[in-house]
Amino acid sequence: MDTRLALLISGDVLLSALAVCAAFTLNSGAMPLFGFLFVSEGLSILLFTFIMVFSSFFVELYSRDKHINKKEVLIRIFTALVISFFILSALYYMAPAVMLGRGVLLLSLGMFGAFQLFWHAGYKLCIHVPGLAKRVIILGTGPLANQIGGVIASTGRNYVLSGYINCASEPVFVPVHYVVGNGSGLAETAKKEKAHKIIISLTERRGTFPLSDVLRCKFSGIEVVDAPSFYEQMTGKLLIENITPSWFIFSNGFKITSFTRLYKRVFDVVLAVGGLAIAAPLFPVIMLLIRLESPAPVFFRQMRVGQGERGFVLYKFRTMRRDAESGTGAVWAQKDDPRITKVGRFLRKSRLDEIPQLLNVLKGDMTFVGPRPERPEFVEKLKEVIPYYSERHSIKPGITGWAQVKYPYGASVEDAVEKLRYDLFYIKHISLFLDLLIILETVKVVIFGRGSR
Repeated sequence: MDTRLALLISGDVLLSALAVCAAFTLNSGAMPLFGFLFVSEGLSILLFTFIMVFSSFFVELYSRDKHINKKEVLIRIFTALVISFFILSALYYMAPAVMLGRGVLLLSLGMFGAFQLFWHAGYKLCIHVPGLAKRVIILGTGPLANQIGGVIASTGRNYVLSGYINCASEPVFVPVHYVVGNGSGLAETAKKEKAHKIIISLTERRGTFPLSDVLRCKFSGIEVVDAPSFYEQMTGKLLIENITPSWFIFSNGFKITSFTRLYKRVFDVVLAVGGLAIAAPLFPVIMLLIRLESPAPVFFRQMRVGQGERGFVLYKFRTMRRDAESGTGAVWAQKDDPRITKVGRFLRKSRLDEIPQLLNVLKGDMTFVGPRPERPEFVEKLKEVIPYYSERHSIKPGITGWAQVKYPYGASVEDAVEKLRYDLFYIKHISLFLDLLIILETVKVVIFGRGSR
């Protein structure tokens, strides 16, 4: 998981708790620290903290976008505070036991907004201070090295590119003025450039890899990392075209423990039952709207590929004409697809067509968070042209997933490759924290109607 994101969230969690404690103290004139934290008011702090973090996610305060200026950060913080006020007011009305007094709530929101503004601005300032930013040297000058250099320039993280190291027979795809040395003098160049990290980005290592110099750098305290691992750390996805089977075998992650299986199943059942109970009043309305527009069946059943490449029947509300694929066969949905009905367009935009998949979750065919299941016709084609595509079927498919919240709707082989990068990243780093993060991001995707077709 992204350490930057974890650090920002951790800071906001601590500051939100501090804001409530400070507001309570100012409002009452007392300092009941331990009694306040460990009696009934502790629930109020937890609720306040959760809503603050949720609202910050909602307005994208944790975005990787490096072009967000101070004014926009201030606007987003203010928007998050307004959203939080209305959410908390509604929750306090339904559950008065966890209510903060109105004076305490307003003080808490105001102080947290100020704390958060200084925390985010200070964090962003610190990681871009030249003395604190990590200096990076890329070993290689080929296409892979050029791609890694572009990632460093575009992500806005605390890395400064010192230059590229050219090796014998390595093609030069990078700006020549950024080449600061060659492989035989790597250790000296790294020392001269005061490098903190060396990224191995050679197109071909055989006969060109400067083993002794890399070892000298490693034992002198310079971090050495390969390009796929660095790319993963920076982007939240895997560089599958430059990954070998041995990388998968020896890398950390890809561990599906008994605890993971247990929490996911409990999580799935609770969310599926709760979701169906909440959505139950909508079922008659949606079914009626579908039938009024078209006499075809209300529910849509389609074969999909699940865990272990076993097929299962996926349920959705029908959004296309009954004869949608009669003349074309299996094809991806396109933007403004004429096969989609008027009601279906609304259902897709609002994601209401996905509700019946909660039945698939209860049956155990799907999980709430995981790679989206594809049709068998597409899977067979994609397996032939995309390396490691079958590995996404090592876990159950999900209603939502890392690829769904990070990438728009896919309708081509290129889109499938990009989504696979995210799916394999999720399988590698699967955890309760990542699942919660994906669910929060999914709420934003649904509300703003992103990625639907």
